[in-house]
Amino acid sequence: MPRLRLVGGELDGLDLHYVTAGHGPATVLIHGLGGFAESWRHTMATLAQHGTVIAFDLPGFGQSAKPRRPYGLMFFADVVEALVRALDLGRIRLVGHSLGSAIAAAYALGTPGRVERLALLSPIVPGFPVRPSLVYRLMTWPGMGELTARLITPRICAAALERCFFAPDPSEVEFLVSHEYSVRTSRDGRAAYLATLRSARRDFTDGAAAYRAALAQWTRPALVIHGHQDRVVPIAHARALVRGLPRAEARFIERCGHFPQIEHAASVNERLGEFLFAGATGR
Repeated sequence: MPRLRLVGGELDGLDLHYVTAGHGPATVLIHGLGGFAESWRHTMATLAQHGTVIAFDLPGFGQSAKPRRPYGLMFFADVVEALVRALDLGRIRLVGHSLGSAIAAAYALGTPGRVERLALLSPIVPGFPVRPSLVYRLMTWPGMGELTARLITPRICAAALERCFFAPDPSEVEFLVSHEYSVRTSRDGRAAYLATLRSARRDFTDGAAAYRAALAQWTRPALVIHGHQDRVVPIAHARALVRGLPRAEARFIERCGHFPQIEHAASVNERLGEFLFAGATGR
């Protein structure tokens, strides 16, 4: 699998794992909390018909490096920019899932000249009302998070993931649980997960007003795709986000949970292709 070592500044020496397919205009896919590059496996082949598609493991997740540090949205946005520069991608189309949508939004706002189109799947983005579950809130508490993380088992992971689907497919749940499970539950993996939760909590509280104001000024096309039966991020959050983005269009899907790109892969991929590459002119 391709690996990239970033060079320069605060990110110097940081290793990233990524997967890629296709040739032409670049699309970058950003997974959500606890995810990994291969969770986009149902998306990449379709988008690769239109151009280059890159999905990568965020630092702290999958096979990428797991430094002991805060994992705020701007840190992740800096990593996206370093990836884009290192791979000489030029202007990109950007797709984020769940917390990956917040990272995509942070990157788009910080480097607006880079992003042609922005697609957000099951998004959770600062500046719009949302209340995390009790479990997530407990895991942000020092000590409590570490204790809870050590108690997680494959069965608990599977139960949590089943809740993310309207109609769970056992093979999909098994893949999402088992892929890189030992890495995810390693000491460094647990520490990175908790650091991400805690840093994101600050972004969603202290930075909320600034994100909402900045997104109101975003003038490039945006697409929001969200499941009606998403029990992780309520649909009300997605509706508020659509209202807060001047050029956003929405696709709300019935009988769909938190993973529309898996549960409704064919229709979601078709809509993503239409949106991302409308009027494509290349780099």
